[in-house]
Amino acid sequence: MINFKNCLRNTVLSIAAFLIAGCAKSNLDKTPETDKVLTSFYKNEAQINEGVNGAYAMLQNAGQYGANYLVFGEIPSDNTFDEVPANDGGNYGQLDLFSAIALNSLVDATWKDAYKGIQQCNIILNRIDNIEMAPVSKDKVKGEMLFIRALTYFNLVRIFGDVPLVIKETTNVNDYFGQGRTAKADVYNQIEQDLTRAIQLLPASRSLNGRVTQGAAVGLLGKVYLTLKKYDQAITQLQKIGPLGYKLLTDLTRIFNPAFKNNEEIIFDVQFASGINGNAEGSNAFQLFSPSGTVAGAKGHNLPTRDVYNSFTEKDLRKNAYLGMTKDGVPFTRKLVQTSSTVEDGGSNIVVLRYADVLLMLAECYNETGNAAKSLENLNLVRDRAGIAQVVQTDPAILRPVIAQERRLELVTEGSRWFDLIRTDSAIEVMNSYFARTPGYQGVKINENNLVQPIPQSQTNTDPAIQQNKGYN
Repeated sequence: MINFKNCLRNTVLSIAAFLIAGCAKSNLDKTPETDKVLTSFYKNEAQINEGVNGAYAMLQNAGQYGANYLVFGEIPSDNTFDEVPANDGGNYGQLDLFSAIALNSLVDATWKDAYKGIQQCNIILNRIDNIEMAPVSKDKVKGEMLFIRALTYFNLVRIFGDVPLVIKETTNVNDYFGQGRTAKADVYNQIEQDLTRAIQLLPASRSLNGRVTQGAAVGLLGKVYLTLKKYDQAITQLQKIGPLGYKLLTDLTRIFNPAFKNNEEIIFDVQFASGINGNAEGSNAFQLFSPSGTVAGAKGHNLPTRDVYNSFTEKDLRKNAYLGMTKDGVPFTRKLVQTSSTVEDGGSNIVVLRYADVLLMLAECYNETGNAAKSLENLNLVRDRAGIAQVVQTDPAILRPVIAQERRLELVTEGSRWFDLIRTDSAIEVMNSYFARTPGYQGVKINENNLVQPIPQSQTNTDPAIQQNKGYN
């Protein structure tokens, strides 16, 4: 595994990365280190590779896969909840109770970390053509940066809706002031372009664990098409994944076990490791998402709900493989494993895309296009592994909620449920029903305004052209 974070510390990033990240103009004066980036850095292959490692390292940040993408993809849904809403300034509790404000620190960190990562990708893409490198190496780097940029925008647009689209290196502090937010459809067009190009450039197999491959780009493009309800196009992409060598692991307990990292089911994940340079490559996600009082540093955020825990039948092998229950009756995830007693030194990788997800996406797409046989074939591969009965219904209207529930259970705590509810236009109905029957949510009711998060106040304060989402102050 590459020591991404350590490489990042040795990489001098352009100060313009903080432009979109919300710093005031007065804080953006150039420094000698800034000039190093703008004039003398990224001049050879070694420096380009250092910058590439920096882009991967940014995916490890708390605002991205270090924590927050798992939160935004789950805690607004019926899959997870905040055990102690007052912890950490109430920021997680706000997301759980749909009371988020523009000053929410998670919202702010995710926006800033995402745009820092995008800027890093843009720097490499802007400069690499002037670097002497073997063509195959150059293509691979371009493909990696296009994928990471597309992935980051995909997360941003699902969390915030319209967002500023920045696809060029920012070298002047005034470049994007006044631009405002780009329409969601245009952002998706850019995501599609980036991934289509990345597929052409990336290798089919990993050169190193944690690196982006062609399969990752194909799978993500398939998920993008599914999100846009372009089912035929999604099928075209997703059916390419199996022939690339990915498959379901027979043993469910190995998928997320750090001893079996980078296994054949994992298409792309963000790498973490314990015991490297202190805790330089570790994560605190295990502590953040463990019930309070169970381990040192446990915060009780983003815990599985009793509702989802009780949705597994006793025969479903995933119930005990994916989730557990404390002696006090609080569910917890087994997809994060304690690999170190040191907080912020967790070694569980964070899965972005795996083959079970692909099979369930194919099941959904085939169902929506009237091919019940292919839908059931893919759906039942996942159910067979879980040890539960095959589905035989062929009516699309009956299959639709069955597939949705299967995704809920198979991908629990992986950051998918809320986005699945939104893209299937069921979030408001499902969540208001959940609130009505669940203690602790009395009076909570959502509407269309709640389907996106507030734009961070640091952004709207810095640039008046960036307008706040409707319903937020």
